[in-house]
Amino acid sequence: MPHSTKTQLQLTTLEDTLNLGIHLGGTALPGDIFTLAGDLGAGKTTLTQAIGQGLEVPKECYITSPTFSLLHEYPGRIPLYHMDLYRLGSEDEFIELGFEEYMYGDGLTVIEWPDRLGSLMPLSRLHLELTTVNETSRSVLITGFGDIAERFSSFLPGS
Repeated sequence: MPHSTKTQLQLTTLEDTLNLGIHLGGTALPGDIFTLAGDLGAGKTTLTQAIGQGLEVPKECYITSPTFSLLHEYPGRIPLYHMDLYRLGSEDEFIELGFEEYMYGDGLTVIEWPDRLGSLMPLSRLHLELTTVNETSRSVLITGFGDIAERFSSFLPGS
């Protein structure tokens, strides 16, 4: 069974969310996968924007949710592949679109609505479950699975 770690963080301000994302992006390595879950408006895209800052995505490359296109690519220290699978029809569609290749490519893959992956869910990933506490506060449960768990547990308090 793959190694896993869990940490619960309270993000009481937007700055807390940005700091977490910047740190995650700054620590990411090629081939890493982050899966982001949470209700609409929970902050998945905001966190991805901060991850992009940590990856040194140029400011003129404004990170938006790829809700209708499913995938946006951004240049950075390593490429950022941002997927939003909310409108994905099936696992087969994911494969037919060639998205599986991005997950194991040379960049960081951030996947919103990862439950749509079903059996294609990567074994090694950092999963972030965002919950809205109030207008400015979020709670995030971070679970590391597989090889990535060990690396990220070193900077996540409470692991």
